[in-house]
Amino acid sequence: MRLYDAHNHLQDDRLMPRLDEIVLECRKAGIVRMVVNGSCEQDWPKVAELARRFPEVLPSFGYHPWYVQEQTPDWQRELTRWLDELPSAVGEVGLDKWVLESQGRGAGQLGLIPTDPASLPEQEEVFVWQLRLAAERNLPLSIHCLQAWGPLLEILRREPRPQCGFLLHSYGGSPELVAPLTKLGAYFSLPGYFAHERKHRQRASFRVVPPERLLIETDAPDQNLPEARNVHRLTDAASGSPINHPANLAAVYAFAGEMLDEPLARLSERVEENFRRLFIERVAIT
Repeated sequence: MRLYDAHNHLQDDRLMPRLDEIVLECRKAGIVRMVVNGSCEQDWPKVAELARRFPEVLPSFGYHPWYVQEQTPDWQRELTRWLDELPSAVGEVGLDKWVLESQGRGAGQLGLIPTDPASLPEQEEVFVWQLRLAAERNLPLSIHCLQAWGPLLEILRREPRPQCGFLLHSYGGSPELVAPLTKLGAYFSLPGYFAHERKHRQRASFRVVPPERLLIETDAPDQNLPEARNVHRLTDAASGSPINHPANLAAVYAFAGEMLDEPLARLSERVEENFRRLFIERVAIT
């Protein structure tokens, strides 16, 4: 079975100490492609190096809303340069109101989120610029959205969008938004984190996602699966905390098959078709 990870962060420092071992385990698990998403200027070179080193890696470069405050005056030029240099997607980009509310409750002081996140208007400015760039080049776009579905929908309706479509990674919006977002070109990727029992609302949304718009992701090293589904266990060497191994993608596929009551072989064929349509056909990687 050929597996496709629509969204992860293989360049994350928590994975780097065991990178070769991790990639080998991913190959043994049947993973043939993974979209590795940059989040800021500082990690774009790492993503590029992984793409040059490992044929499984499809690179994606973008400014995540959490790190907008870190941008340099040359960030737009740098982003364009990486897109010119390698066949790639755009992402991770998006909007996040949750980070602002959490920072206000002091979570940033615990190191969980940035201590000085960009305001929503600042996030919107950076997101719109990247959305227009993806539309201009017709490149797939990986979008992060937390508690900002109204503003996101408004932007997607008024701004140009890539004709190939865009990905709503770890889609957490309501079932009612699936249809209008689909009409705008959305694909929806399911993480293993939604296998946790408390994520019943998110699972309800994925039950109405059109079959031709479903993708699967790990978001490794984040979004751990429930312990019973965690086949490939991994810990952060610095903190000792459990982190998500990208080879757990097979377990996410199994969860998706159970949730949708679909045979795993048929599900994997459909996800491969969807992944190739959104990412590989546009980014021209064979």
